[in-house]
Amino acid sequence: MPNFTTVLFDLDGTLIDHFAAIHRSHSHTMVKLGFPAPTLERVRSAVGGGLENAIAHLIGADRVAEALPIYRAYWDATMLDDVVLLPGAREILAELRARGVKTAIFTNKIGSSSRLIADHLGLSPHLDANFGAKDTPWVKPQSEFAAHALTRLGATAATTLLVGDSPYDIAAAHNAGFPCWCVTTGTHNTTELAAARADAIFPDLAAVAGALRA
Repeated sequence: MPNFTTVLFDLDGTLIDHFAAIHRSHSHTMVKLGFPAPTLERVRSAVGGGLENAIAHLIGADRVAEALPIYRAYWDATMLDDVVLLPGAREILAELRARGVKTAIFTNKIGSSSRLIADHLGLSPHLDANFGAKDTPWVKPQSEFAAHALTRLGATAATTLLVGDSPYDIAAAHNAGFPCWCVTTGTHNTTELAAARADAIFPDLAAVAGALRA
């Protein structure tokens, strides 16, 4: 077991369940643009690569610019509705920090939203940093985004772990030279995560915490 001194965490599907709010915002946007409201499952399958990418999956790349201001205005007004911590989220962050491990959120959610949510849910005191989309020119899985995070944290790839829930997380970690452990509480199941070459797969954060204690 490597001695991880830095652990990055994806946000949606890893630390929090925010899919009700995300689904509601995409539904609002699509109906405004004359599309039928999407199912929750369709939205779940579209997210992970950033907002623009999700909108493109749902209504086409040619409508992204039109949809973004509608989505963002509704999202800003409602994002804290229905957001909940996944079991074990606060506990794993607090435990790692107590052991001197650096912890950070590393997400493709817009950084300002990620920080507001972390404050709202009481996660920020257990974090060294919170990196999101629009904080830099990059998003996951671009290696530059991970390099930026490690530089800001004073960390090295050799002692860093990413905990996530999607192939975007796996690719981001591997592109940057460190492993990704995945939980199945988000957008992808064990078969999909194994196919994407996750380094380990767990049912939840409690299981991840147990492995990190080993």
